[in-house]
Amino acid sequence: MTKPPASEQSDLHPEAVQPAGEQAVAEVTSSASADAEQTVVARPSGGAVVNLTKTSGQGEELGRPSPARAAPPLTPLPSRAEEERPYRTRFLNLLRLLGGWAVLGALAYVMWTPGEWYNSLLVWVFLVIVADEFGGWFGYLGLLLGGLGYFSPSLPPAQWLVILPLVGGALMALLLVKHSGGVLVLPFAGLLYAGTLLAVARFGTKFDPTLKLPANDTFLRAALIAMLAGLGFSLVRQLIGLWLRRRGRQTAAVGLPA
Repeated sequence: MTKPPASEQSDLHPEAVQPAGEQAVAEVTSSASADAEQTVVARPSGGAVVNLTKTSGQGEELGRPSPARAAPPLTPLPSRAEEERPYRTRFLNLLRLLGGWAVLGALAYVMWTPGEWYNSLLVWVFLVIVADEFGGWFGYLGLLLGGLGYFSPSLPPAQWLVILPLVGGALMALLLVKHSGGVLVLPFAGLLYAGTLLAVARFGTKFDPTLKLPANDTFLRAALIAMLAGLGFSLVRQLIGLWLRRRGRQTAAVGLPA
């Protein structure tokens, strides 16, 4: 008996009956096309400028060394000598004032008390030059103290009427020349003082026959010895001052940083 032919079934899913190789190719093709559709390449326009340099938050370029900055100059600390200089200056000024007033006090005592005129002359000339070393105005005050004896209870000797203007004028000239320079003018100041007294001693009697005191050996000896002693003290003091200042400059030069 002949069987009836089997009824053809409708293929609801035709892709299911496709070969496996064709199905894989189709899947790859579809995924590639999908990726191509989803990939969008952004290209810059022709006029746009692309900045490929990335900057940091502080505005400095990365990948490049930062420019070298000069370090601020270091202020050197003051040396010990510089710190002590104001105190040393005030101390020396105080000593100068005390020394000047002490010399003037001693001179005033000598001029006030009675004594021999040649001793008064010797002390007066010497202390005036010494007082001048503590300050110029101390020397001029010492000149004025030469007339203090006229206000004392005991009158000065009669010779002092000649000594005060004659020696006082020569001493004033000595101080003026001495103040015009340093060590080098001291000989000229001494020559001016001594020359004045020797000239009066030599020619004074020709103008005034009664003017015999300047030619007295005691007068000349006291006046000249006092002048030499006073200028010798001034010379030593100025040389010591020059040496100390030079030593201070050398010390300051050594202490400076290289």
